[in-house]
Amino acid sequence: MNVPTSPHSRTVEVEEVAGFDALIAGGAKSMHGWIFQAVDLRTRSSELVALRAPGAIFLGCLFAPEIENLLRSRGALIFPTLPNIPFNAYRGHLYTGAELYAGIAGGDYESVPDALIYQWTLQRGRGRALDATLATAMHDHAISDALDDFMTTLAGAGIRTVGIMGGHRSARGSTEYAQAAHLGRSLARQGFMVATGGGPGTMEAANLGAYLAGYDDDALDSALGTLACVPGFRPSVSAWAQAAEAVLAQFPTGTKNLGIPTWFYGHEPPNVFATSVAKYFANSVREAVLLARCDGGIIFLPGAAGTVQEIFQDACENYYASEGGERPMVLVGRRYWEKDLPVRPLLAALASGRTMAGRIHVVDTVEQACQAIAH
Repeated sequence: MNVPTSPHSRTVEVEEVAGFDALIAGGAKSMHGWIFQAVDLRTRSSELVALRAPGAIFLGCLFAPEIENLLRSRGALIFPTLPNIPFNAYRGHLYTGAELYAGIAGGDYESVPDALIYQWTLQRGRGRALDATLATAMHDHAISDALDDFMTTLAGAGIRTVGIMGGHRSARGSTEYAQAAHLGRSLARQGFMVATGGGPGTMEAANLGAYLAGYDDDALDSALGTLACVPGFRPSVSAWAQAAEAVLAQFPTGTKNLGIPTWFYGHEPPNVFATSVAKYFANSVREAVLLARCDGGIIFLPGAAGTVQEIFQDACENYYASEGGERPMVLVGRRYWEKDLPVRPLLAALASGRTMAGRIHVVDTVEQACQAIAH
C-alpha cells in the first residue's frame, strides 16, 4: 500500500487486503482517492458499505454479490476483470521468476505462465483487438506503478541503480558470460542495485552475479559450471530454465536485483536470477523505463543493434540533461567500441564541449568499469 508522501498527493494505492484493513483501523470514513488494484474484497463487504464511495477506483477487484453494483451506484468507478486474458492487467506487484516459470520443474516451458502469455500475444488479430489493447496498456501502467514503488524504496535507503546492458547471445560457459557475471557481483557487493533487460545472455549473467553477491566466490564458480551444461535457450528453453532452477535450489537466498524484460521479444525468455521482474508488453516503454531508472549510470558490454540503440538513447538523455544531471556511461571493451563497432568516435563528437563528455568512459576490464561507476 502507498500512502501520500506530500501535501499535494491525493491518492492512496491499496494492493492487498492488509492495506485496506490498515486504513480502516486508522479511522478512515471515506475511500475518496483510494485506488484498489486486483484486491479480493469478498470478505470485506460490511467495511465497504460503511465507507463513503465517491472518488474510489477499483481495478479488477472481487466483491461479494451485489456489492459491486452498490459501490457503483454510490459513485465508485469500477474497472471489471477482463475475460480470456492470461494475466492480471491490474496487478499491484512486480513479477518474480518463480511466478513466470511456475511449473517448469515438472513440465515444459510452453506450459508456464510466461510462455502462455506470449502465445496469447501471437493469436491472430490479438494486437488489434480492443480488449487486448486495453489489457496490455493497463498491465504496463500497473507494472510501471509497481516499479516506481520499488525505486522509491531504494531511494529511501540511499541505494542507486546501475544498469548492465549487453547482447543476448553470450552463451553460458563463454568468457563474455563470466565477465558479465563478475561485473554484476562486483556492483552488488558495492551496494548498487543491479538492473538488466532481464533476458538471456549478458543480461542473465549480470543478474546471476548480483544474485550470488552474498555468497563466497566459489558459489559463482559453481553456478557457472552448472549453467555451462546448457549453453543457451535453443533448442530447449525448458532445459535452459531447469539448469537455472538447479542453481537456485543450491543457492536459495540471493541478493535483490532487477530485470526489465519484454514480451515483445517473446522468443527470448526471461531469466530467473532477477529477484524482481518488471515485464512489459510495449518494448518502447520498457526501453525508456529501463534507462531512466538507472540513476547510478549504465555499463555497456559488447552487444549488437539493441545495445547500440540503448547507448545512443542513453546518450540522448545525457545530452539534454540539466547540468549536473548527467549519468555515467561506461563502455567495456575498447577495441570493440572503437574498432569493431565504432560507437566511441560518434559519442565523442556528440559530447564535445558538453558536460556529458566527462561522464563517458571506455575501459577494458570489469574492475575499471566498477571504478568508473563509483566515481
